[in-house]
Amino acid sequence: MNRPAVLILPGWQGSGPGYWQTRWEALHGYQRVEQHDWRRPLRGDWTARLEEAVLSTSGPLLLAAHGLGCILAAWWAAHSRHVARVAGALLVAPLDVEREDLRQRIPGWAPVARQRLPFKSILVASGDDPFCGLESASRLAADWGSDVAYLGARGSLGADSSLGDWGEGHALLLTLSTDVPMPRAAGA
Repeated sequence: MNRPAVLILPGWQGSGPGYWQTRWEALHGYQRVEQHDWRRPLRGDWTARLEEAVLSTSGPLLLAAHGLGCILAAWWAAHSRHVARVAGALLVAPLDVEREDLRQRIPGWAPVARQRLPFKSILVASGDDPFCGLESASRLAADWGSDVAYLGARGSLGADSSLGDWGEGHALLLTLSTDVPMPRAAGA
């Protein structure tokens, strides 16, 4: 069986060299969806760019999203006619863009698309994420119909979380392309 192609969806400000997403690109040859402006993200531009990436990639796809990339995946899924191309999405540490401080820093992204996603998904959350509390992450997972993996207190699950190549996350991603039950993270 051919494995689906993986599109990497970095969040606000992109994913630098210390991020698991960047490491996955180098280790596994996954494709990053490059955005025109990482610092001042426009939802319409980011959505159009994701649509272009989906259409230019052959075969089934998996999405590996972090932060604002999770919000992008949900928004894109609510509006695209090509969602059937996606087998699943790993949604890591979604950004709570409905929180007042983030709404002001990243305007135009609230409200979040909260429909049930039309593909399998796993939302990965940390107990001390400064950008999305567990309660908000749990509500998003319920709305999106996502399985949930809680990783304990690991920060924003970005470069500051010292995840390295993050084999545990990669294993979760790969479960989305099979019918194998999702392994539960410790404490889940």
